[in-house]
Amino acid sequence: MLLTCIEIFFARLLDVTISTCRTMVMVRKKSLITPLLAFCEVFVWFYAARKALMTQINSIMIPICYSLGYMTGTIIGGWIAHKWIKNINSIEITTKKNNYELIDTLRNKGYAVSVIELKENFRDEKDLLIVDVKEKQTKEVLRLIHSIDEKAFIVIKDTKVVHNGYIK
Repeated sequence: MLLTCIEIFFARLLDVTISTCRTMVMVRKKSLITPLLAFCEVFVWFYAARKALMTQINSIMIPICYSLGYMTGTIIGGWIAHKWIKNINSIEITTKKNNYELIDTLRNKGYAVSVIELKENFRDEKDLLIVDVKEKQTKEVLRLIHSIDEKAFIVIKDTKVVHNGYIK
């Protein structure tokens, strides 16, 4: 029984890891590898499901190992996707008008900053700064922003594709 439980656990771990990575790759528009990952995912899932359903063992350990494999595969798949699939974040900063200290600091650190003047619905004049960065640089940019303008309104968006422009 122990061998069957281990087989089911690792088969589920593998198929859910592949599934999580496939989903992230598909969202990122890397469609050439997606069908291959889908094939591998279903192939392994079929093995795990068949093994779990065809066993003659009537033990609660079979569904527990099946579920634990699913849980662990989700964790590992998320970690792999986070490490290997490169994300770009778009940071939108609403700040006081002509905040040259913030703009110059970001640009001097090598970040491209787009500045848009905001005119309506504000008592004070404001600017919208847009900075696109690699995900791993997001914390550094946030530290810079907060060190200069701790009242800045910040929105971070996951960006799928960037054409042209500059990203440090």
